[in-house]
Amino acid sequence: MGIDTRDFGLLRSVFTENIVMNFEDYNGLPAAKVKADDWVESCKPLFLGLDSTQHVMSNPIVTVQGDTASCKMQMQALHFYKKRRQEEFSIGGYYEDKLFYNGSKWLISAVTLNIFWTRGIRDIMVAATKKGQTILDDKS
Repeated sequence: MGIDTRDFGLLRSVFTENIVMNFEDYNGLPAAKVKADDWVESCKPLFLGLDSTQHVMSNPIVTVQGDTASCKMQMQALHFYKKRRQEEFSIGGYYEDKLFYNGSKWLISAVTLNIFWTRGIRDIMVAATKKGQTILDDKS
């Protein structure tokens, strides 16, 4: 919910200090271990530049082993950007997440995105990132 409402504090609150992010199906880059703070910061230009988004997850399959868990769930991510008219880029697939229980709540320690399909104009993601970076630069 944090990413769709642009509540980056809420987004950050669901992750452990360091996270492994694997979006190779989306961007071609291998999995990387990063600081959660840095990953959330890296999300800001894109999501501030998009007009709206909706990330929907369903049908979770969870396996718990002590203070760790894995969760596989279907996902759809819809991204909207208005140039002359509203354009869309959407993704469908599933997430494989790893979680850690810190004694008071479950936190995500790793995310892998597996894509089944995409629809729409992928180039809006680049345009939105540029727009979002301008918004951030203007706030500085």
